Amino acid sequence: MTIRSARSAILAATLAGSFTLSIAPTMAQDETIKVGILHSLSGTMAISETTLKDTMLFLIEQQNAKGGVLGKQLEPVVVDIASDWPLAAELARQLIEVDDVDAVFGCWTSVCRKSVLPVFEELNSLLFYPVQYEGEESQRNVFYTGASPNQQAIPAVDYLAEEEGVERWVLAGTDYVYPQTTNKILEQYLLDKGVAKEDIMINYTPFGHSDWQTIVSDIKAFGSAGKKTAVVSTINGDANVPFYRELGNQGIKAEDIPVVAFSVGEEELSGFDTTPLVGHLAAWNYFMSVDTPENEAFIAEWQEFIGSEDRVTNDPMEAHLIGFNLWVAAVEAAGTTDADAVIDSIVGLETPNLTGGIAKMLPNHHITKPVLIGEIQDDGQFFVVWETEDLVPGDAWSDFLPESKMLEADWTAPINCGNYNTETQSCGAAQ
Repeated sequence: MTIRSARSAILAATLAGSFTLSIAPTMAQDETIKVGILHSLSGTMAISETTLKDTMLFLIEQQNAKGGVLGKQLEPVVVDIASDWPLAAELARQLIEVDDVDAVFGCWTSVCRKSVLPVFEELNSLLFYPVQYEGEESQRNVFYTGASPNQQAIPAVDYLAEEEGVERWVLAGTDYVYPQTTNKILEQYLLDKGVAKEDIMINYTPFGHSDWQTIVSDIKAFGSAGKKTAVVSTINGDANVPFYRELGNQGIKAEDIPVVAFSVGEEELSGFDTTPLVGHLAAWNYFMSVDTPENEAFIAEWQEFIGSEDRVTNDPMEAHLIGFNLWVAAVEAAGTTDADAVIDSIVGLETPNLTGGIAKMLPNHHITKPVLIGEIQDDGQFFVVWETEDLVPGDAWSDFLPESKMLEADWTAPINCGNYNTETQSCGAAQ
């Protein structure tokens, strides 16, 4: 089955709500290792997640060409969670119990991840989660290969304050757990830095929000108080298209009120006119424009696989690459796909990232990452204007929230806990 026909099958199945699609040739169950792919291929999050499904098919094909894993070919099993979070939990259970996958790569939003976590914990399976998130979590069965707030949100705010002179802050997000928790951390961080409460504006909108005229007018008015103002955006999915368009309609330029986005990358920009976005910013751990031999090779191989020189790469794709390579290395080190053995073997393993550094799986199931700030160009790419000198280890728990600053995660002996209280030296409730 070609990628094009596979995509047609996905679209045809959308109305049915869910489906399972095996890309590999039919084989006896014990002849393959099945890998679950749990992403939205329809609905508001399809704009971001469809390419992550393609990325996993690409990585699996590459690994199979190398001989597979443990002498077996990998067999992808794709489901469409359709931007429906209860459905995501149902399909995660289906992948593990019915399709018998050994690991799952998927989700974008935190509400998706939160929905499926109990399933992975109950069935003791593995989820590799590739997207930036709000932190405040470390679960034994989950590996967080996207950024935690100290690897994206905090450095972005520091950049705006120190390099752009920003004094007033609009924290604009989609109304769910990731933006809410991230903005809770950022608000406290800004207050601790001496920012007045009246200089912080917080706004939430539903998934798929399209009427931005009033909100953008409010942002414009908020930014007219004589202090440099910026928007820190945790707006997710296709709502970004009308948001940036309305900024342009109301004449808000990047030099006046810059927007730094945490969920807008090359894939989102490839679908619409970037004119209103030029000069605005995004904070990620990878950009397609990064000039390294590793990235050049990845882009060439990806575009050859997908059959188009126009298909872009982005940060969550790199996170899937890192997570997949770490899983393969852990399986080979353990000599088995057994979840407990993989969990024990994966901590401390390393794999190259695409920016010239090394991603290491930490005891808290997060990884080391560089942090980059990119300025949007008229071709939909990013010009890197700032980056950290060193790799930043991901924190599971924020140092800026009083309820979590004493918590640490360590899934190795003797602690073996996702929310270890360093003050009471005890493990809290399961996370």
